[in-house]
Amino acid sequence: MDIRGQAAIVTGGASGLGAATARALAAAGARVAIFDVNEKAATEVAAEINGIAVACDVGDAASGEAAIKKAAQALGPARVLVNCAGVGPAKRIVGRDGPMPLADFERVIRVNLTGTFNMLRLVGAAMQPLDPLAGGDRGVIISTASVAAFEGQIGQSAYSSSKGGVAALTMPAAREFAQFGIRVMAIAPGIFGTPMLKALPQEAQDSLGASVPYPKRLGEPNEYAALVMHIIANGYLNGEVIRIDGALRMAPR
Repeated sequence: MDIRGQAAIVTGGASGLGAATARALAAAGARVAIFDVNEKAATEVAAEINGIAVACDVGDAASGEAAIKKAAQALGPARVLVNCAGVGPAKRIVGRDGPMPLADFERVIRVNLTGTFNMLRLVGAAMQPLDPLAGGDRGVIISTASVAAFEGQIGQSAYSSSKGGVAALTMPAAREFAQFGIRVMAIAPGIFGTPMLKALPQEAQDSLGASVPYPKRLGEPNEYAALVMHIIANGYLNGEVIRIDGALRMAPR
């Protein structure tokens, strides 16, 4: 798909992988709406790329509907959706203080999995009646899974469950949306230099980077964004979860 002049939505676009993706899309000529609960940070990125910022709780139906309506009014209907919104607190199923509070598990599922599904269903519904572009595409939806979907570490039970759900959602969604010319993909990043990891001491960052077979470093958000751009451009990519991890396979802890 040629995204020049087309509208795109990036959830979690105020920082990290989402911000890098928003910048890459804008640089390629897309009109970008940044959805985030942190409206102030989203506004700063939007101003940088001449896009718009929209406050959105991806796990809430009404919030998602309102955000999509606002973005469409400003930029036109979206042809691209990139789901980057997510949370990843670490907590054991049963720790020193007893079982993990169920609310902690539910929050991760709500943002990472329910939020991804919410945006997929709403944007997918808005894409289906659009006129097809050259080649038949009506849109592309890319979600963010994680290598933790496949090799979850101790303390990642909630996060791994949510990202495993995102990975499993990709194929049935791609099959359902195929009749409309909408491709559905997912990316499973390894250890990336997001704000959460960059907040760790440099020694800890270096240790994490050294665990990657090659290159021995944290992934860079612009490398994730580059893969997003390739997926959009490559019309034969559909229904797949692509790992981007430097050949990393996560250890138990």
